[in-house]
Amino acid sequence: MKDIEYCLPGDIEKRSFEIIGKELEEMDIVLPPDQKPVTMRVIHTTADFQYAQTICYSPDAVSVAKKLLREGASIVTDTNMAKSGINKGELARYGGELYCFMADEDVAAQAKSRQLTRAAVSMEKASRLGKKLIFALGNAPTALITLYELMEQGLYTPDFVIGVPVGFVNVVAAKELFLNSNVPYIINKGRKGGSGVAAAICNALLYSLKSEAMR
Repeated sequence: MKDIEYCLPGDIEKRSFEIIGKELEEMDIVLPPDQKPVTMRVIHTTADFQYAQTICYSPDAVSVAKKLLREGASIVTDTNMAKSGINKGELARYGGELYCFMADEDVAAQAKSRQLTRAAVSMEKASRLGKKLIFALGNAPTALITLYELMEQGLYTPDFVIGVPVGFVNVVAAKELFLNSNVPYIINKGRKGGSGVAAAICNALLYSLKSEAMR
């Protein structure tokens, strides 16, 4: 097994990031320092280097998101999978909570009666929480579309959007809505994304805050 590289369990993540950094360097890809921890963690989660070229950040997106988290912003996801993947302990350190309304009975009932997706109704419910929110959306383009419609109607404006839905129907168009908005965002252009990517971006932001606090 000459090609097997043996690592202690605690060193595997560190070694993975070393490999990612080396391969990015070989591809002549230089990531902006503030965005680097986020993009690299997405690559670590997916083993897909295309994210280094497709993730888009609004001006000062990383610093804006970290400021929100420091001030106790909560995170709303569109899947329980993303919710389970986000480090709740690190989020709670700053007073933030984690929400996913997709399985709520009232959301299911409204979605059925109004012939909407649960994701759309979940975003409406989140907009009524009355607190600072970061939306981490990795599955449902209708969640992004609903947030944009609420903005257009003057009913609600999200504090920050992580928009990385995966799929084929309305995915690209939904992301484009926020690329042209005034809302701070981290968006992955194209069809790729997913709940794991949404969670990875949130964790990268939280771990960056932890690293800064330890300096």
